[in-house]
Amino acid sequence: MSGKNGEIPAGVRIDVWLWAARFYKLRRLASEAVKGGHVEINGLHAKPARTVHIGDTIHIIKQQQAFEVIVRALSDKRGPAPVARTLYEETAESIQRREELAEQRKLHAASSPAPDKRPDKRARRRIIRFQSK
Repeated sequence: MSGKNGEIPAGVRIDVWLWAARFYKLRRLASEAVKGGHVEINGLHAKPARTVHIGDTIHIIKQQQAFEVIVRALSDKRGPAPVARTLYEETAESIQRREELAEQRKLHAASSPAPDKRPDKRARRRIIRFQSK
């Protein structure tokens, strides 16, 4: 969890921290998520250069999942996943919400069976026409 030259950083850019904590595979993706408003620090929207400190609460919306984590350590280097998990602690409410959403997705998938066959060309055109309205 050290910075350059082995020193402990006082703060790290949010896009770098999200990348180091393995929420995003590329730093560019983390930066785009922050710019897009998918990341809040202590309840406020952030810019990619915003500094994160130990104890900050970060709300991350990634695809269909929402994470609420508390920063426990800082790092500007991407390491192995077990080390990355030590950088944050996910809140109990966040874990519970994600589990409930996963359960709802499972129920929804079970209630809507897959079609017997793929739509043919005519059916695809009808679907596209219907979706564009």
